[in-house]
Amino acid sequence: MSPDDLQAAVELLAALPAPPPEEVRPVVEALLTALESGRVRAAVPDGGSWRVNAWVRRGIVLAFRSGVNADAAVGPVFRFRDRDWLLPDGSPPPHGVRIVPGGTVVRRGAHLEPGVVVMPPAYVNVGAWVGERSMIDSHALVGSCAQVGRDVHLSAASQIGGVLEPVGALPVIVEDGVFVGGGCGIYEGTRVRARAVLAAGVILARSVPLFDLVHGRVLRAGSAGPLDVPEGAVVVPGARPAAGEYAARLGIHLQAPVIAKYRDDATDAASALEEALR
Repeated sequence: MSPDDLQAAVELLAALPAPPPEEVRPVVEALLTALESGRVRAAVPDGGSWRVNAWVRRGIVLAFRSGVNADAAVGPVFRFRDRDWLLPDGSPPPHGVRIVPGGTVVRRGAHLEPGVVVMPPAYVNVGAWVGERSMIDSHALVGSCAQVGRDVHLSAASQIGGVLEPVGALPVIVEDGVFVGGGCGIYEGTRVRARAVLAAGVILARSVPLFDLVHGRVLRAGSAGPLDVPEGAVVVPGARPAAGEYAARLGIHLQAPVIAKYRDDATDAASALEEALR
């Protein structure tokens, strides 16, 4: 089934209040297979911005809505229950992908490109895309429909949030060459542009302003757009005083991610981060 035919079939079935299961199954299976192969994806680069393929998310939501719970097991110990469409099918990892033993789950409908390494335990959700040579470290999450570029390092316990609904919302996007430090959280459709560096513990979301100390500005999410982290930005955790007399009296501060510097072409992520933290 071509991507255009698949889109038409998804749109038709998703519009029905009770789509017939016998018609849904081959379409959902074709969608999951197309996502896994990389022929379709939830969002695609489009001339410096990103375009959301809302129909892909409609198809994933259709899989949840139309599927039934079913049991599966891996060996005599590990037992699972999930929507029948999304249970592991026993396929080996894609060619060139290394998934180290120890509790990792790559859900159906996720795409991993050659050279990706996944350390255990980690979780890659349906609709996610992970580019070539990227590293997903232990306890990291790549959420539903998140788009992770090439040569990205997701350090231990980093969380890349997922978005299924509303179907037209931009997913979290982490572009090529980004370094995400341990325990970072990137949520709510935030876009981290190429070669940015996030120090350990940075939290980014639509509701969190980003303070650019280099250019003297505050970056915020637009009314419909995401929080946009500039290319090459080196972001470290910071704090700002909370408003009000009571907060001032107690010395209360709010967490505030801060752009401390920008990388140049000759500076690697570790050097940029060390200099920013000094």
